[in-house]
Amino acid sequence: IGNVDVVKANAAKGGYNIEGVEIIDPETYPEMDAMVDKMVELRKGKMTADECRKALSKGNYFGTMLVKMGYADSLLGGATYSTADTVRPALQLIKTKPGNKNVSSCFILQREKNGVDERLCMGDCAINIDYQDTVDKATGAVTFTAAQKLAEVAIETAKTAKVFGIDPKVAMLSFSTNGSGKGGTVKLSHDATAIAKEMDPELKIDGEMQFDAAVAPEVGQLKFPGSPVAGHANTFIFPTIEAGNIGYKIAQRLGGFEAYGPILQGLAAPINDLSRGCNADEVYKMAIITAALV
Repeated sequence: IGNVDVVKANAAKGGYNIEGVEIIDPETYPEMDAMVDKMVELRKGKMTADECRKALSKGNYFGTMLVKMGYADSLLGGATYSTADTVRPALQLIKTKPGNKNVSSCFILQREKNGVDERLCMGDCAINIDYQDTVDKATGAVTFTAAQKLAEVAIETAKTAKVFGIDPKVAMLSFSTNGSGKGGTVKLSHDATAIAKEMDPELKIDGEMQFDAAVAPEVGQLKFPGSPVAGHANTFIFPTIEAGNIGYKIAQRLGGFEAYGPILQGLAAPINDLSRGCNADEVYKMAIITAALV
């Protein structure tokens, strides 16, 4: 998406062959009027036609509407937009898929060690700051609990793990293992585990547990005897974004893992975000990941 001459010039400057790639410029898009009308309809009075047209002059909204109208299968953005500016149009226009109330993210971590391809999955490290009950403003009733949100993150992260060849063994992380501690996020992770087991009885998931209990068999079976996950986890669900973001970056920088993501989950179509510091190789790999989710 962009000005044809500018895109081609930048590709030539970088030494990239983009012959055969369709380049669409929002300024000359022949079906812009229809796109504006559709966006006005989707925003349900929250944006005027002029406001929609102005938004659609930008690649983030224009690309999202291409997906919404069926002209594209998925979207990869973020190289020139913040995560918020990539996710916001998706929430406004694509919305969550049936059965989901929450959007989350995960990272796939991969490394080769002793000739073995090792892959892990970690969520949510980029979207949900923390988990709070959703309350109906009119009635004051709780419509979606914090534990339900975290459970949904676990279910969606396990689904993403499967796409990338991981047989998910999901650890719901905390600073407590199987009731050894109190306070903080312990109850959240514990309750979310119980809810996730109800949502998918076949999924291998346990918690709450500490990271050492999740990955070290001798520790896991001591602290959480009989657990099918403890000591063997490969999919990790963090109780806050602080823990998740720190955790995946420790694995990346000290553990030698390549980190791919954030991969967005829960949306009705695959839309993914890049870091604004990304390089061409990261764009290429995230494009493949995004296509795999179609």
